[in-house]
Amino acid sequence: MTARAVVTGIGVVAPSGIGAAAHWQTVRERTRRTGPITLFDPAGYPTRLAGEVTGFEATGYAESRQLVQTDRWTHLAFAATRLALADAGLPERSPDPYGYAVTLASSSGGNLFGQRELQRLWGGSSRTVGAYQSIAWFYAASVGQLSIHHQFKGPCGVLVSEAAGGLDSLAHAVRSVRRGTPVVIAGGTECPLSPYALACQLAGGLLSDVADPERAYRPFDAAASGYLPAEGGAVFVVEELEHALARDARIYGELTGWGATHDAVHTGPETAGSPTQYARAMRLALDRAGTSAEEVDVVLPDALGVPRYDRTEATALRAVFGSRRPPVSTPKPLTGRAHQGGAALDVATALLALRHDTLPASAGPDEVAPGCELDFLREHRRPRSRVAMVCARGFDGYNSALVLRGTAPVREDEDE
Repeated sequence: MTARAVVTGIGVVAPSGIGAAAHWQTVRERTRRTGPITLFDPAGYPTRLAGEVTGFEATGYAESRQLVQTDRWTHLAFAATRLALADAGLPERSPDPYGYAVTLASSSGGNLFGQRELQRLWGGSSRTVGAYQSIAWFYAASVGQLSIHHQFKGPCGVLVSEAAGGLDSLAHAVRSVRRGTPVVIAGGTECPLSPYALACQLAGGLLSDVADPERAYRPFDAAASGYLPAEGGAVFVVEELEHALARDARIYGELTGWGATHDAVHTGPETAGSPTQYARAMRLALDRAGTSAEEVDVVLPDALGVPRYDRTEATALRAVFGSRRPPVSTPKPLTGRAHQGGAALDVATALLALRHDTLPASAGPDEVAPGCELDFLREHRRPRSRVAMVCARGFDGYNSALVLRGTAPVREDEDE
């Protein structure tokens, strides 16, 4: 039989909070966590708002020597991984190193570290960079550092497909489980908040420049003006089902199907992604999961907040689900868009929603934009089939969808 992959641990380090419980509370209460950028002075930029991980102390999750060698993006990954392992009841050092692997997504790499070093190179008298610049900014740095720190020596890798990577990493984790690796660390974190990183995002023309945090990021809304950047994300313990059952692990849900396609078109000022290829990714995920569209309880979309992209996403969802449209819910306006970390965070939301038997009401839109007509979840609701779909798109044409099935729910007083 084909091995089945389940999620047994969730580690969240995001604007919504540190830990799965804090994140779930933010989503349930629809508490907005975006606000003024504090990691640097954004006064000279049109976008001055973002989602930051407040109260984060990296020293609580990694050794000092590791912190000076790595970027904040990797610090967030250290924390999320430790939280996920603890949540799964697994040791930080595996008794079987080759039975554990790390497969995370990456997008922009070590921005804050690179910013500091490049400023020293071009603005300082020494005209040098530190010895760790060559590794701290590198897109695979988090995977490498986690593999070394935890001594997880199974087949490790990094997925690079912008926001879609948060889902692609989980799909790759399932493949690794089916090929014989019983435990895989998957997901992703992000920190695109530095002067250089913000300038790069502004060049794409998709960031919101609205100064009011309550109105700046409004996916599918008539007042949509772009997205707000965010840091953080989520990391998961993906485990072979029999391995999890043998140690009596708590199981959040099973990763049952995934699909990934590509538009083969460069992202430009007038492009909005292909609804055909996006819909194809969703259908592939449903087919591989052996799930019909009618079974899906909720969809967590990419929700970019750019009008033409929102219309494309709504078109793709209507093409897949037809007249029987599932409830759509997005918490992204609460946190900002953390690229691959945001897609992973949506998976955490879906798994926690099924575990708590509560589909969370969407954080908008208030007034649905023309062409974005979907069944947005206005109030909390119980799931029927315990099936969720998470969708994500990456710039330059990446499309991904993930289907997961939750296990039996728990009462609030039974959970951690």
